[in-house]
Amino acid sequence: MNYETELDDLVMTLVKEGGSDLHITVGNFPTVRINRDLIPLTRKKELTAEDTLGFLRQMVGEKTLTHFVVTQELDFSYEHRKEYRLRGNASFQRGVISIALRLIPKVKSLDELKLPEQLIQIARERQGFFLVVGPVGQGKSTTIAAMISLINSESKRHIVTIEDPIEFRFDEGKSLIEQREVGVDTSDFNTALVHVFRQDADVIMIGEMRGKDTISAAVTAAETGHLVFSTLHTNSAAQTVDRIIDTFPGDQQDQIRMQLAASLLGILSQRLIPTISGGLVPAFELLLNTNAVSNLIREKRTHEIDVLIETGSQDGMIDLDRYLAELVRTGQVARDVAQS
Repeated sequence: MNYETELDDLVMTLVKEGGSDLHITVGNFPTVRINRDLIPLTRKKELTAEDTLGFLRQMVGEKTLTHFVVTQELDFSYEHRKEYRLRGNASFQRGVISIALRLIPKVKSLDELKLPEQLIQIARERQGFFLVVGPVGQGKSTTIAAMISLINSESKRHIVTIEDPIEFRFDEGKSLIEQREVGVDTSDFNTALVHVFRQDADVIMIGEMRGKDTISAAVTAAETGHLVFSTLHTNSAAQTVDRIIDTFPGDQQDQIRMQLAASLLGILSQRLIPTISGGLVPAFELLLNTNAVSNLIREKRTHEIDVLIETGSQDGMIDLDRYLAELVRTGQVARDVAQS
């Protein structure tokens, strides 16, 4: 098999069909995910262990492949035809290689993504900590990329991203953007965050919160005059606050609670919901750090945050249930889908 030619065909099929993911696994046809459904490409042949090895070698090169065989886990990015970017993961299962690729869409505007207009003001802030949360595959990175793109189009700021791997590439704009990839440009998130304080950064984007050291550095950066964006795999704004605090030992929780109460700008929790007409539409919960929210965090009353979100529309907050109800009312989403 000519893996270069075959990989080109698979990636372009994914693009043309509007798919999000491509799976390359032994004993199966290459499989794409379209609107959450997995569809095998039965016109192709079932893949062998030699095939998955050949595809991975084509994407990452011999040096990285050798390292992967030792570590048995690999996250990587792959650029196709200098136009399409994919985020990849390679792993072993039953002694053979499996590959999962996610197509990274072009950076879109907040308006194109139907994101809440409140995010425009957050992107224009000079300092603070903003999180986008939700399960895997719900568009968190896409949302942050849109906010970074807005900053880049409007203001002259130094933006540093720390990612594993780099996903979106940003066009040249008014800002100076440096993108650092873990394992390529820096050894790990924590090391990069320690040194970002000496890089004259205005805006810091951290691909994912990983452990207390990363969270502590991010919150400290927000306190010391930086605008910080990141993601976390949690289901709601209130749960996110608790997760951050619970990451720390008991004797450090009061300190992080005070720091978070002071530096948090807000938390956006999002889902991609199947529509009646086909495709996906985003649904949101948005917590903004008002004085009342800050007091709840400081006073260990995070269980009351949901009530403030439900009653805080005048402050710009968004309640997920009400947002879903509006999607049903406007005929975009079926009632049973919204309820689930």
